[in-house]
Amino acid sequence: MSVGKSLPHDSAPLHVTGAARYIDDIPVTADCLHLAFGLSNVAHGDITAMELDAVRTADGVVAVLTADDLPPDCDVSPAAHDEPLLADGMVHYVGQPVFIVVATSHLAARKAARLGRIEYAEKPAILTIEDALFADSRFEDGPVVWSRGDAGGALKGAKHTLQGNITMGGQEHFYLEGQAALVIPLEGGDMLVHSSTQHPTEIQHKVSHALGLPMNAVRVETRRMGGGFGGKESQGNALAVACAVVARQFARPCKMRYDRDDDMVITGKRHDFRVDYQVGFDNEGRISGIEFTQYARCGWSQDLSLPVADRAMLHADNAYHLPDIRITSHRLRTNTQSATAYRGFGGPQGIFGIERVMDHIAAKLGLDPLMVRQKNFYASGGDISEKKKGAQETPYGQPVEDFILDGLVDKLAESSGYHARREAIAKWNAANPVLKKGIAITPVKFGISFTLTHLNQAGALVHVYQDGSIHLNHGGTEMGQGLFQKVAQVAAQVFGVGLEAVKITATDTAKVPNTSATAASSGSDLNGMAVKAACEELRGRIAAFLADQQGKKVSDVEFADGMVNVGRRQFTFARAAQLAYEGRISLSATGFYKTPKIRWDRVKGRGRPFLYFAYGAAVTEVVIDTLTGENRILRTDILHDAGASLNPDLDIGQVEGAYVQGAGWLTMEELVWDDKGHLKTHAPSTYKIPACSDRPDVFNVALWDGKNREDTIYRSKAVGEPPFVLGISAFLALSDAVAACGDTYPALDAPATPERILMAVNRMKGSA
Repeated sequence: MSVGKSLPHDSAPLHVTGAARYIDDIPVTADCLHLAFGLSNVAHGDITAMELDAVRTADGVVAVLTADDLPPDCDVSPAAHDEPLLADGMVHYVGQPVFIVVATSHLAARKAARLGRIEYAEKPAILTIEDALFADSRFEDGPVVWSRGDAGGALKGAKHTLQGNITMGGQEHFYLEGQAALVIPLEGGDMLVHSSTQHPTEIQHKVSHALGLPMNAVRVETRRMGGGFGGKESQGNALAVACAVVARQFARPCKMRYDRDDDMVITGKRHDFRVDYQVGFDNEGRISGIEFTQYARCGWSQDLSLPVADRAMLHADNAYHLPDIRITSHRLRTNTQSATAYRGFGGPQGIFGIERVMDHIAAKLGLDPLMVRQKNFYASGGDISEKKKGAQETPYGQPVEDFILDGLVDKLAESSGYHARREAIAKWNAANPVLKKGIAITPVKFGISFTLTHLNQAGALVHVYQDGSIHLNHGGTEMGQGLFQKVAQVAAQVFGVGLEAVKITATDTAKVPNTSATAASSGSDLNGMAVKAACEELRGRIAAFLADQQGKKVSDVEFADGMVNVGRRQFTFARAAQLAYEGRISLSATGFYKTPKIRWDRVKGRGRPFLYFAYGAAVTEVVIDTLTGENRILRTDILHDAGASLNPDLDIGQVEGAYVQGAGWLTMEELVWDDKGHLKTHAPSTYKIPACSDRPDVFNVALWDGKNREDTIYRSKAVGEPPFVLGISAFLALSDAVAACGDTYPALDAPATPERILMAVNRMKGSA
């Protein structure tokens, strides 16, 4: 058995020895050219003049290109065709590429790019959510509204009502490997593109479109990325297209990578959100009606903002049955970096809104926040009484048939000692005037599938060689999450061989076409099933051949432990492969998978956008210094649902990393723009991400023991994005600690930096 084993990451030895090859490690010929962008330094304005002579005469510079020097339609947007590679007369944010420097070295290109002098007729810049609302600057004609039941009527008839809002900042992806591309021109005008991308097919499409070539003339290869987190779903387009354009012009290889400063200034972030809410509830905290208004700051171009905002709406319920609900979503255009995909893809922002509401209700009623959450949970396991028939439908009409959070949360509360610790913390806070502790438990219900239905498909190509070695390729990309290892385990499982017999090579559009992005936590689900289909086809061919040769039934053939048993005859897998080859049996097959059951109408906000839900919960305990706002995470306990895990150690690693990244988003990672639109936090010196010392001192992570009720790859569940949301428990624990300083609800905003915590503490003391 290979599936279900805790096997190490396939590239682990390469990572720790430094031998893992990334784009910048690929050897290039001596004539390779290096590119850098010259960037806008105003947020909004018309370009009136460009003085680039100093750039052209700088050491090592071969050429300088502006928008006028490009092919007619060099668009690098993922969908809306609204992102020209270079500014075409107007700039829309500080950091927008305006010209390309082509030089003999990376350093020469970067140095020369800084010598450009551009003059602008500046225009008013829209920088904030409030600015955009005032100017009615948005990407759709008006807000998107989805509703179920009668939220307004339920609010009027409620025993208690509350209203409030919460703002949450964006987040820099901070992948270890920056954006990078290398393009090598081939004979006949074809292009080979090496790209650090989560979406090779999109790179292929954008390069072919820019050069006026069919897609079969562009081959994109991605062996691995040094992290992605959504930031390499669409943001790599510009580098690949720029390199391809210049490679064709000079018939020389071209390479481009962003330095960290440039990367942070040019590329998009997680979407900033503000969520306003009105909620009605009874004495036990059970919600009768709720209205959400979500405001997403999308940046200057559309990018993926519409589906991101949709997913925020889709997750506004999180784990709770909300029969009367109205969700209004504003997708606002601003003169900032175009916000893009980020782990969770809007889901965390939507979930954060309802989790804030649960805490606010508990504070209002003086109840344990866990109890309030449990009162509002969906019914367990699809068991709906006649009296509550239909109670398990989400606000968008999808039945919740697999709800397990009641049992999961009970188990976590018990194993973590939540109730006893909550009492102990109350006593601690009563006795300690300076250091205050807080604790919070938060659940997650996260939908798994692309909401754009046609993306829920995957292909694979598998070869079995005559020596019994197996070569496979699929459409997913490896960014450190262990996808390649999991898929290799699937292949080994089907053939009944050891993992050493299986080799996965770089993702390649010439091998598997029309791939979807490795995103939406769907990498293992989609590509695992496609590989399984191809392997089963090959196994069936070998079995049929051997059965016929030995005069047996196909059902008599068994693949296990590196052997193939045909009745009483036994062959090594290698011998079976050789016999099949000698018998002229094709040992190459493709596999394909499309996600079943899903249907979605985003205009109406109705349907089944997800095949299933992944669940989990986290308990976090923190301490704050009320004199400085400094804080620490003391302990975190997580119980997460990965179904029948393909690789428990890899999945636990994903849960740990996701939690720390989610906690970082809400507690320390702060993006700051000045009033001219300049990003001031554009380097590790000014933008703080969690370090090793910021992880919880006590960190207990376990996987829920259960299988996916849907027919996924060996009944496993996606684990990339859902546990990111568990970081909300760190924020709410900080809010709980601040609440110990007074008698009102803290109404803390995110990120809960020491400064914000200190201000909230002072407000609490003042109100007391």
